[in-house]
Amino acid sequence: MNEFLTQLNYSFSVTGPIFIMLGLGIALKRYGLIEDKFIESGSKLVFTVTLPALLFLSVVKADLQQIGNVNLLIFAVIANTLTYLLFELLAHWLIKDKRESGVVVQGAFRANTGIIGLAYVANAFGETGLVVGSLYVAVITVLYNILAVITLTRSSPGSQSLSVGYLLRSIVKNPLIISICAAIPFSLLQVDIPGILLKSGSYFADMTLPLALLCTGASLDLKQLRQDSSNANYSTCGRLIIAPGLISLAGYWLEFRGLELGIIFLMSAAPTAAASYVMARSMGANAKLAANVIAMTTLGSLFTCSLGITLLYSTHLL
Repeated sequence: MNEFLTQLNYSFSVTGPIFIMLGLGIALKRYGLIEDKFIESGSKLVFTVTLPALLFLSVVKADLQQIGNVNLLIFAVIANTLTYLLFELLAHWLIKDKRESGVVVQGAFRANTGIIGLAYVANAFGETGLVVGSLYVAVITVLYNILAVITLTRSSPGSQSLSVGYLLRSIVKNPLIISICAAIPFSLLQVDIPGILLKSGSYFADMTLPLALLCTGASLDLKQLRQDSSNANYSTCGRLIIAPGLISLAGYWLEFRGLELGIIFLMSAAPTAAASYVMARSMGANAKLAANVIAMTTLGSLFTCSLGITLLYSTHLL
């Protein structure tokens, strides 16, 4: 009994702070202390300034040559690509309205690694996990952008004008990718950054997860959870059960253990990325369905992630 309680305590030490911050965001929005304009501005600030600062500093402070996580990054790309292909196949069989298949597939494979996944990893593994997680986010963000454009283009009317050039521009202009690519030379060459710049940057970096989680919670539309949508259920099941289950089992089979297996699970167990709503809306897909999936997976991941962590911890894999 004591061992089980210890396992639960570790699990909730990872997911509990996320749950509290999301709940606080919901409450502040309900009582009018957070408004839609604040959510929009705060989310933009996180994406363009504070999260890039967090990722940049995490990589700059690390000795990348000692991390030895190249195999983890290669695994992340291959595993997530195969998972995407699986969801495309399942959508062909399960989704009757083919115009919604792209939204369902995107909701199933595109995890919120940059905010909630990174927060899970930071709570579980601290600074070391944050460094490895930052590199994971950089690689997987490029992949997610490519796969999202492909699946939405195939299923969404009015999106045929999108081209390879559009895809490349969306990747090159992504602040998260820019920040990490800019930080890698500083880390590899061990370039000293003035202390005043590091301190100023840390102010921005420290804002990232609290502000991002507050905005995420405040932006959740709980009314969406009351809607009966089989397509949203398919996507939610894929994001919270199928993807983390298969990817984590593959990681275990390939003998990833400890921090690396933990990052594989926590990143794959994260809910659907908020960017999936923006992408769906901009490409003429069903944006309401995308919002429904985000709300369901964000709340559901707190429980499925806790169960997964408890299982990994009890089997001494973490």
